[in-house]
Amino acid sequence: MFPQRLDSSLAFDVAKAMMDGFNRHYRLFRSESARAKHRFETADWPGQQHAARERIEFYGLRVRECVMRLEKEFRAGEQPMAVWQQVKLHYIGLLVDHYQPELAETFFNSVTTKILHRTHFHNNFIFVRPAVSTEYIENLEPQQKPSYRAYYPTPDTLELVLQQLLQEFDLQRAFEDLPRDVASVAAVLRAQLGEVKLRANFQIQVLASLFFRNKGAYVCGKVINGFVEHPFTLPILHNTDGQLIVDAALFGEDALLKLFSFARAYFMVDMEIPSAYVQFLRSIMPRKPRNEIYNALGLAKQGKTLFYRDFLHHLRHSSDQFRIAPGIKGMVMLVFDLPSFPYVFKLIKDYYPPQKDTTRELIKGKYQLVKQHDRVGRMADTLEYSEVAFPRARFTEALIAEIEKFAPSQLEISDRDADGQAEVILKHVYIERRMIPLNLYLQEAFDAGADDGRGRQQIERVVVEYGNAIKDLVAANIFPGDMLWKNFGVARHGKVVFYDYDEIEYLTDCHFRRVPAARTEEEEMSGEVWYRVGPKDVFPETFGPFLLGHPAVRDVFMRHHADLLDIAFWQAHKERIQAGHVHDVFPYDREQRFVFQRDKAAEVCLSCLLKES
Repeated sequence: MFPQRLDSSLAFDVAKAMMDGFNRHYRLFRSESARAKHRFETADWPGQQHAARERIEFYGLRVRECVMRLEKEFRAGEQPMAVWQQVKLHYIGLLVDHYQPELAETFFNSVTTKILHRTHFHNNFIFVRPAVSTEYIENLEPQQKPSYRAYYPTPDTLELVLQQLLQEFDLQRAFEDLPRDVASVAAVLRAQLGEVKLRANFQIQVLASLFFRNKGAYVCGKVINGFVEHPFTLPILHNTDGQLIVDAALFGEDALLKLFSFARAYFMVDMEIPSAYVQFLRSIMPRKPRNEIYNALGLAKQGKTLFYRDFLHHLRHSSDQFRIAPGIKGMVMLVFDLPSFPYVFKLIKDYYPPQKDTTRELIKGKYQLVKQHDRVGRMADTLEYSEVAFPRARFTEALIAEIEKFAPSQLEISDRDADGQAEVILKHVYIERRMIPLNLYLQEAFDAGADDGRGRQQIERVVVEYGNAIKDLVAANIFPGDMLWKNFGVARHGKVVFYDYDEIEYLTDCHFRRVPAARTEEEEMSGEVWYRVGPKDVFPETFGPFLLGHPAVRDVFMRHHADLLDIAFWQAHKERIQAGHVHDVFPYDREQRFVFQRDKAAEVCLSCLLKES
């Protein structure tokens, strides 16, 4: 028989078991993140990619382990609500002096919501609101490094201090020419500061751990001078000989926003106190929501928690209604939005047209593939939720009818919530950043007039970006499948991002073929496909008619991206990836790279010499 104990004693044991589960999770998470430094030093790029994918699964595994332990040792699902209230109070006590209290609260929620019925998902039993502040958490143990370091250069010691700053990351691989790279960084920094006087507080602050992603390591920091702060990042890469180089010096919030974009893979960072890193990063990217910063650091569950709190806050302070999202309706996903909120909500439909040979599980698998893959700035990250409650009064009748028609299995309408209001409960939903659908963006340009300077410039810019997006995806071993304009969006800074994942495949799984020559006149004149097409066969030369109907679009595309219609382009990249090559996709412009600038300078010097001779 299960031993009878006082509620308080039982509640403390349950709380302690949950805290043990979280501590195990973060210990493993941090250990894997810390090993990214060694993988970078040894150029273990496949290992880096594998570790990034594996780490995403850590959280769910630890939650399931903890739930199983609570059920086995304490019969957690059978305990009365009075015990669960005590469990939360004891857990709060265990958060005192904890270094990751916000993450531990979210772990508590994840475990508890798998045990309790959703009617108990309020602040008495879970952390709807945070109970412990994350402000000013510091590890005061002498052997532990602070979250960020500060340096105090003078005009004469700037290069020396920058060299010290880089060397203190203790990378176990030689730089090709560190003094040269430091001089390049100092030149960019001086240009950034301009002719202003250096104030008494002039300093450089950098986060104590490097940020690792793909084949790069990034120093993140800020330069402080008087009342002005200059955010910056220094990418460190391997050159062709395996030596380290500082590849660029990127200044300004916009540069950091691109680096931490929601369309890029998560960083690996060794953090004792993650909230301190988030606070520092918020100081240099004030426009970046905290939830997206936690996501970028690989702490996606915490990002989801903060997003949902922000969403509830927005609902309480707005009055507009959810609606069917503007644009062409998808065959697989039902998309709706709240006009005042910069995200879209996506439901997998219950029924698909005959040409869509898929299932709900296959579609979920595609979204998970994107979550685990390097998104190279071209695939939007998604937040995945189950059993999400919305106020019924905020849904238009047209939207409810749309869900009832296309996704009835995903919809439940309850009688009332805690405030006596009816609720819409969605069983499974994806949430993404809202972007301007590329087909609508192009239509705006067409409406402005392809002969008009502004319209023509808009078409040129976005069509070039569209082709670049496909090429970046190809470099990351992704074939988007359906490449129609409607499946891409225009994000902040004009970046084109792919967001329709139900047909994506690994490039290496695709078979790129030429259209066979017609054998008869009837075949040549037929409007139907008369040759055999396998499930993963791709015919690049057939892309044109679907994509290039508008003359202005066709002109730009053929000048910049005609190779996308050639089987040789696709086959060459497939063979490169199969040979084990990991391509570089930089989160900054080629012109910002020091190697590019040095090459251009060398070309100018050579040109001058030739003129003189």
